[in-house]
Amino acid sequence: MTAVDNTEAQLHTGLTRRQISMMGLGGAIGAGLFVGSGQAISIAGPAVLISYLLAGTVIIVIMAMLAEMVAAHPSSGAFSTFAHKAMGRSAGSTLGWLYWVQLVVVIAAEATGAAAITATWFPAFPQWAWVLSFVVVLTGANLLGVRNYGRFEYWFAVIKVAAIIAFLIFGALVLAHVIPTDEPVGFANLAAHGGFAPGGMAGIAAAVLIVIFSFGGTEVVSIAAAESKDPAGNIKRVVKSVMLRILFFYLGSILIIIALVPWNDPSVVDGPFAAALAVMHIPGVSLLMNAVVVVALLSAMNANIYGASRMLYSLGQRKLAPSSVTHVTGKGVPAKAVISSVTFSFLAVGLNWIWPDAVMPILLNVVGSTIIFIWAFIAVTQLILRRRADREGEHLPLRLWGFPGLSIATIVVLAAIVIVAMTDPSARTQLLLTGGLTAVIWIISKLVLRNELDAEESSNS
Repeated sequence: MTAVDNTEAQLHTGLTRRQISMMGLGGAIGAGLFVGSGQAISIAGPAVLISYLLAGTVIIVIMAMLAEMVAAHPSSGAFSTFAHKAMGRSAGSTLGWLYWVQLVVVIAAEATGAAAITATWFPAFPQWAWVLSFVVVLTGANLLGVRNYGRFEYWFAVIKVAAIIAFLIFGALVLAHVIPTDEPVGFANLAAHGGFAPGGMAGIAAAVLIVIFSFGGTEVVSIAAAESKDPAGNIKRVVKSVMLRILFFYLGSILIIIALVPWNDPSVVDGPFAAALAVMHIPGVSLLMNAVVVVALLSAMNANIYGASRMLYSLGQRKLAPSSVTHVTGKGVPAKAVISSVTFSFLAVGLNWIWPDAVMPILLNVVGSTIIFIWAFIAVTQLILRRRADREGEHLPLRLWGFPGLSIATIVVLAAIVIVAMTDPSARTQLLLTGGLTAVIWIISKLVLRNELDAEESSNS
């Protein structure tokens, strides 16, 4: 595991262990859970629990793989830097740019989604003004230094975690018949309305793609660890405790939703948590859930601005992006990388307003499956680097258990998910589009790197 990126001395180590832990929790508890889970339920039915258990188990292993690599060589480029070490510059460039493209598109979608809700609360304030406000405030938070970013993200995460815990408590009380409802509730909905798995294995696999996208965001802790004083200790804490809590929050929440509301009820797709809260007769349920969703969107947007800027910074440091993005301010912030990432997101928002039914749906479809490609890259990278480290006798502060069997099994499971999901028309379209995007980035990376090599050879001749 020879070093590629030794640049973090320019970035400040301002994140605390507590902030890293809450970032791990908050990164996975976002709009994907509060809103996207409804679509997953509508595809797989009650068997969506299997989808969440499968995806949750995979992400725990993926995070353990990242922990092993981060503990050995912390880097702002995280998995892109590791892929660079394992498979060469083209692989590192492809993974880094794929991740960056995904984040800038998602930032645009999050700003648009949050603004659409807040604009209904204050009609006199137009939606574009809300988007601009969110972008300015969160960009400012990121430009003020990693410590301020950590504070913002910590309190965002606290609100989301508190909302989930409250939902689990109220749901449990309803299922235990402590809180009365209009009609008797229990677990009959898990087998009614077409059975436990009305969509079969294809439905479960298609739902896994949505669920995996929901878990996207947890990987930001592998980037953030490089800006803390104890990367190895912090990433170890996230893997050992936070990931299990996330799995509990997800499975518990989904179980309560499908127990309280029939999986094929139209209200589940529109807002699964709101549908369940309506059964509980919680007053002001619509306003409450909208507020939580806005917090979740802004939290994810804040984290994605951070993640995109650090990835772009790392690409610049490795000469895989313009060198201008490597400029670091006195506060230890790669300001040009932050502004570049936000600018591209804002451009996507503008295009979406011009062509509202075309731009954002297409962009989200293209990046919809990027996370499964990124996870596959991470798994292959860890397998290569771990074998290299063992062969060279390198000491690793953390080691993935069950190696190499667990690493190989993870790659096989990811491949199986993709193969089965290809039988679903919508999932197939998304996978093919993301695969096309990955191929385009790889080809561009190869061409650019080849041109640079030719230029170097010409100058030396």
